[in-house]
Amino acid sequence: MLDIYKSVEKKASNDKVVHELVRVKEIQDDCWINLHAPTEEELELVESKLDVPQEFLRYPLDDEERPRVDIDEDNGDLLIIVDVPYVYADDEPSLYWTVPLGIIITKRQIITVSLRDCPMLDSFILNQTKDFQVNYRNRFAIQILLSVAKDYLRLLRFIDKSIEGTERELAKSTSNRELYRLLEVSKSLVYFSTSLKSNEAVLERLMRGKIIRQYDEDEELLDDVIIEFKQAKEMAEIYNSVVNATMDAYASIINNNLNEIMKIMAAATIALSVPTIISSFFGQNCPMPWDAEFASHPIPFIILVLAGGVSIFCAILILRKHRML
Repeated sequence: MLDIYKSVEKKASNDKVVHELVRVKEIQDDCWINLHAPTEEELELVESKLDVPQEFLRYPLDDEERPRVDIDEDNGDLLIIVDVPYVYADDEPSLYWTVPLGIIITKRQIITVSLRDCPMLDSFILNQTKDFQVNYRNRFAIQILLSVAKDYLRLLRFIDKSIEGTERELAKSTSNRELYRLLEVSKSLVYFSTSLKSNEAVLERLMRGKIIRQYDEDEELLDDVIIEFKQAKEMAEIYNSVVNATMDAYASIINNNLNEIMKIMAAATIALSVPTIISSFFGQNCPMPWDAEFASHPIPFIILVLAGGVSIFCAILILRKHRML
């Protein structure tokens, strides 16, 4: 899909001039071109209109593309690729993935390219970002990176809450369902941690290499972006360590719970087998209450019942002494 936006001036209620993002139909100077899941025709249109290198538009459409910075020496176009978080499934448990987002800064336009829709760009489209103008392309690119970092932090906080809920379920469960849920969370955190490390390297290069022209405000904003990404990386690593430790601990707890159940079943089997052994000695010769000779010979049956009860009681005492019951 191809969307084109442009910032226009608008007077607020206090006669202060503000800028509002509006959608336009044609590519023009100082516009933002947002390509998500683009068709081949849309890519060719942008390439022909702006003379953007073909590979710049297609690199971010590869799921395996790694974050990096690339400069076209012919026309000076700059490509910044970062990994952004993506919710792979809305079902429970949710799986969080990362997908590449390309930010292309040309002389008169800025282009964002991604294989999937990026929710962190909605704040710009809905005019929810302060001090935002499309024609300040370098600052806009840094603001996009800041929005990506905040989206990582938001999802990491949500993952933390899901970990706490899963731990409560694990405390009263002996099934593997919760462990599978933690496994999915751990997988998501590994993706996040790996992508955040790569993104941090890209930001460090932007800061050290002075690849994009920065004013004082832009440098401060880029510092904030780096801090946010470092915080997100540390949170992902901490949560991943917590999840791994929790999985190991609760796997042991589940095994112990199953061992306790098996121990009780084994003890009950032993206790019930003792009277069976005793009764087998009387099985051929002991008259039962429904037999005719029982009235004249009731003693063997009474002895059998009493012996069975005493044997069960003794077996229980012995098992309890050995902590099997």
